[in-house]
Amino acid sequence: MHFKDNKAIYLQIADFICEDILQGKLLEDEKIPSVREYAAVVEVNANTCARAYDWLQGQGIIYTKRGLGYFVCIGAKLAILNMKRQEFLTEILPDVVRQMLNLDISIEELNQEIIKHQKKETYL
Repeated sequence: MHFKDNKAIYLQIADFICEDILQGKLLEDEKIPSVREYAAVVEVNANTCARAYDWLQGQGIIYTKRGLGYFVCIGAKLAILNMKRQEFLTEILPDVVRQMLNLDISIEELNQEIIKHQKKETYL
């Protein structure tokens, strides 16, 4: 797996798991791979993966069943959507708006590009 330098690896692992939940690859109340299993898949130290699981548990995305492992929380998908929306609005969008202003890109131009990308996603 390829990690980016601008974000802690454990947070990127948490993002991968969140994406799997959003895409329906992991369902609510479903068991997820153990820390060691997931660490082997993403080729990181088990402690790094454990840190990601702890972070997800702290966010109410996953929970443990004693002796059985980790499971996706009921309501995790909605919690992730809310968390990701807030992250987009407060961290990503301000940079996008700043770049749009610097590059003189209009809202109409942006809207046309969004529509193009939506059409592409529909056919994937």
